[in-house]
Order: sequence, then structure tokens, then C-alpha cells
Amino acid sequence: MRIKEVADLVGISVRTLHHYDEIGLLVPDQVSDTGYRIYSENNLALLQQILFFKELGFPLQTIKQMIYSPSFDRYEALTLQRKMLIEKRVQLDQMIATIEKTMQHMKGEVQMTNEEKFAGFQFDENLYEQEARKRWGNDKVDEANARLRKLSNEQQLALREEMNAIFKELADLRSGFPASKEAQVTIKKWFDLLNQQIGQYSFDAFKGLGQLYVDDERFTKNIDAFGEGLAQFMSQAMRVFAERQKEEAGAD
Repeated sequence: MRIKEVADLVGISVRTLHHYDEIGLLVPDQVSDTGYRIYSENNLALLQQILFFKELGFPLQTIKQMIYSPSFDRYEALTLQRKMLIEKRVQLDQMIATIEKTMQHMKGEVQMTNEEKFAGFQFDENLYEQEARKRWGNDKVDEANARLRKLSNEQQLALREEMNAIFKELADLRSGFPASKEAQVTIKKWFDLLNQQIGQYSFDAFKGLGQLYVDDERFTKNIDAFGEGLAQFMSQAMRVFAERQKEEAGAD
């Protein structure tokens, strides 16, 4: 779908979608030869997640950090968002009841205690928001770093050498196509290494990690040290790999 079609479908402005693209929150999967942004089904699914979190009061930068976290899981996020929205609905129902009772109190129909006048107001941090930040925020990065610190010096050196070897192999392929057989065989090595040594990465999490390689300057700088443009190449190759694997799993 083109950007205007997405804007009309969702009910948001084209300018908003441009802004999401500019900050790396929602980057369309394709851009046509004439410069039109083309949004895929995956883009629309991601936009739904973004808007749910936005409706729940999350800042855009926090949403970006969470949805591109390697550990992000869409179904898990929907489950949590449902809990948060139910809690919000309960709170709104309480506030509506407070308003109605206050109106009756003003007309002299009922009496209200001071406590009743403020029923439904909530100023404490949402527990589900804390949970979301814990699952997909900085805590996940800290956990990964903690796992690495548990390795011996020899194990860390061996892992670093194995990682560097894959980076170098991919750097030699970066002038080609990310979807090529050679690139996909090598990017699978990266997927397997991460799952064996770092943590559990779903296909969506692997794709999200690839997006971080181009969204986060620290990742880009470190990866591009092996060859300019490698971060972008890896990000695209990881997206292709993840989508193909999900398609094959669905076909089975």
C-alpha cells in the first residue's frame, strides 16, 4: 500500500507516517522507482503495535526501543496491551462514575466523601508499562551482557573470533544482493551463533535486531568497521532470512 492509502486506512496523517519513517520507527519495506513509499503487511502489523503502545501513553522513542528489541514478540505484546487496555477501561469507568456522582452531588441528590471525589484518578506508574519496559527495554541488553560476562576469557575470545569471522565473510558479500544464496547461508550462521551463544532469538526478534543495526549509531559504527555499508547489508539480509523462514514454517 502507498502512504496515502495507509493514512486513509488507519486514520492518521501522511505527515505522521513521514515522521515515523524519519525517526526510524516505521520504515516502509519498499520505495518505488518514482519515490513512493510502499508499506507491506509486516509494516501494517508493526504500525498496529506502535499505535497500541501510543494509545497507552508510551513515548515514541520508548516504543521504538521496545519493538526493535531482539526479544520483542508480537503476540506477547498484544497480550500485554490487552491487559493494559482492560485496566485503562476499568479506570475510565471509575472516572465516569465519579463524574456522574459529582453532578448528582452538585444538584443535592447525593452526598460524596472527599475520597469519593477522586475515585478513578491514577498517578502511579502503570505496572504493565513497567513490565513492558522490563521485557523489551534496556533490561534485555543488560541480560545479554550479563550472560557474556559469565564466559571465561578463553570462551569470550573464541566467541569474538567466531563473530568476527562471520562479519568478515558477510563484508566480502556486501556488494551483492542480501537475498542471494551466499548471503542467506552466511546470515544463517549469524542466526545460529546468536541462538547458541547469546540468547533465544525468534525470527521476528532476529529481524528486529537487524533493524537496530541501522537505527542505532553504535551498532552501525561497530559493524561498518568491517566494511562500509555492512550494517545495512546485514539488516536487509536478516529481514529476508526471517521472512523466508516464517513463510516456510507457515507452509509446513
